[in-house]
Amino acid sequence: MKKEGQGAGGKGQEEIKKLLKTGAAELGITVGDKEAALFLHYLTELKEWNKKINLTSITDDRDIIIKHFLDSLTLVSFLTDKKTILDIGSGAGFPGIPLKIALPDLKVMLMDSVNKKVIFMRHIIRTLGLKDIEAIQGRAEDTGIIKKFESSFDVVTSRAFADLGTFVDIAAPYAKRTGILLAVKGPKGLDELKKLKDSKNIESVQIKEIKLPFSDAVTTILSFKKVSSQP
Repeated sequence: MKKEGQGAGGKGQEEIKKLLKTGAAELGITVGDKEAALFLHYLTELKEWNKKINLTSITDDRDIIIKHFLDSLTLVSFLTDKKTILDIGSGAGFPGIPLKIALPDLKVMLMDSVNKKVIFMRHIIRTLGLKDIEAIQGRAEDTGIIKKFESSFDVVTSRAFADLGTFVDIAAPYAKRTGILLAVKGPKGLDELKKLKDSKNIESVQIKEIKLPFSDAVTTILSFKKVSSQP
């Protein structure tokens, strides 16, 4: 018996794999057969677990590829020469796990306050055999967690986590002096940026709008550079 999400036999799997590879190529990323197999296994596990716990409202294979996997991969161009990344509010593992699959040398920490989601992410890490990646339960604003991981990461990111100002304030302590904060937003990202008050935590911002492959949706990535004069 085929599991839901595996497609109509081998043909369905090949179509999904082609969608993933082609979409990644449009983003300037090469996804080989090994990486594609990991993504497809991830997709299957996500759909199976989603029947029991609420991980995502997106359940169609094509939509998962585009709106979760490819959307996560829009961050790759910001990660050149970066070694460590913290993903706050990871949920079902986005964008951290897709980034780890695409960039295997990247050291990744996933953080979420919901235990069931952390258990799922740990399951995916084990199932896919991923190394140098861990999922922890906690709230990024908690003092104990901040003390433990303060100034530890080259990149701190989050996808649809709180408003922009809240993200910047919460994420900044985790970034190294030369680190960056990456906020992944939809088309309203620029509106949020206009409302963002001057922050003592950042000194510049880079804006990149990326049209998702096979979609009319636009992902807005806001890259904030942490103030380098901080001790």
